[in-house]
Amino acid sequence: MNMQFEPIAPKSKRPFIIAGPCSAETEGQVMATAKALAEQNIDLFRAGIWKPRTRPGSFEGVGKEGLSWLKHVKEETGLKVTTEVAKAEHVYEALKYGIDVLWLGARTTVNPFSVQEIADAVNGMDIPVLIKNPINPDLPLWMGAIERIYKAGITKIGVIHRGFSFHGQTKYRNVPRWQLAIELKRNFPDLMMICDNSHICGRRDLLQEVAQEAMDLNYDGIMTEVHPRPDEAWSDAAQQITPDTFRDLVSSLVLRQETSDNMEYLAHIDDLRQQIDEIDDDLLKLLGSRMKVSEKIGEYKKRNNIAILQTSRWNEILDQVMAKASAEGLSENFINTFLRAVHQESIDRQEQVMNRQEA
Repeated sequence: MNMQFEPIAPKSKRPFIIAGPCSAETEGQVMATAKALAEQNIDLFRAGIWKPRTRPGSFEGVGKEGLSWLKHVKEETGLKVTTEVAKAEHVYEALKYGIDVLWLGARTTVNPFSVQEIADAVNGMDIPVLIKNPINPDLPLWMGAIERIYKAGITKIGVIHRGFSFHGQTKYRNVPRWQLAIELKRNFPDLMMICDNSHICGRRDLLQEVAQEAMDLNYDGIMTEVHPRPDEAWSDAAQQITPDTFRDLVSSLVLRQETSDNMEYLAHIDDLRQQIDEIDDDLLKLLGSRMKVSEKIGEYKKRNNIAILQTSRWNEILDQVMAKASAEGLSENFINTFLRAVHQESIDRQEQVMNRQEA
C-alpha cells in the first residue's frame, strides 16, 4: 500500500518530547506533573486513563474521570495531551474531552480486531494516532495496524517503539530489537518514530542510555514516564523519574545530523562504504560456498542413513567460533544470532537433499 503521511510535528522539531505519568492517579498528581513539564516546554503530555494490566487486581486506571483532569491540564498549561485507547468507547470519550492525540498500546496492536474497531471509530476524523509495536516481535502485525488506521482516513500517524517481550534473562524489561524498528522505518520512511525508553528499560538507570541510542538511530523523539514521586506511583514505579531528572535526561541528549554537505566527510564515507560493499560481496560468496559443502554433507549422510543434526558437532562449532569471535572483537550476541541463522540454512539445505526424489 502506497501511503502518504502528514507530519505530526515538523522535522526541525527534534527531539519531539512526550512525557507524563504512567497513570493518571489523582487530579493533584496529574496537575503537578503537567505544570513541572510545561516549564520544560515538552510537546505532548501523556497519562494513562485506562490501563490494560497483565493480571486482574492491579490498578487498571481511574477511567473517564481522568479525562477531565487532562482537559484541565490543557486549560491550565496550554500543553497538548495524549492517552491510550483500546476500544471504540475509549475513542469517543477521549474526543469528548478534547484529547489531542490518541495512542494504541502494545496489547491492542497485537489484536487486529481491536485495531479495526478503533479504526472504525476514528474513521473520517482529523486526529493524530500513535501506534505502539505489538508485544511480540511481529513486524507484519505492526505494519498491519498502521495500514488499518491509514485506511480509516487518518494520515497523521506515528509509531512508538516500546520493545518486545523476551523469555529469558535480559537487562531490559522489553528487549529493543532495534533492527525491527529500523525495518519498519525502511518501509515507511516518512513515519514519525518515537522511542518509549520507559517500557524498553523498565528501570530508571537505563533510561538515558536507551534514549541516546534512539537519537543516534535518528528517531524523531522519546516518550518517557515522569511522576512527582516515582516510588509512590500506582503503576510501573521502577521506570518513572521525577521532572527534574527528566530535564537532566533531555539536556544530556546528543543530537546528530542525518547527513552532511562537508566534502571531506562525503569522500571518506563513500570510500568506507565501498570497502563495506566489497567485503559483503566476499561474505556472500563464502556463504554460498559453505552451503554447497553443506549440501555435499547432506548427500553423504543420506547415502549412509545418518540424521542431519548432530548436537555434539553443533556445540563444538559454537564453542570454537565463540572463542575466535571474541578475539576479533565480535559480540557474543551477534555471533550467536549469525551462527544460528547459518546453521538453520545448512539444515534446510540438507533436508532438501535428504528428501529429494531420485530421478
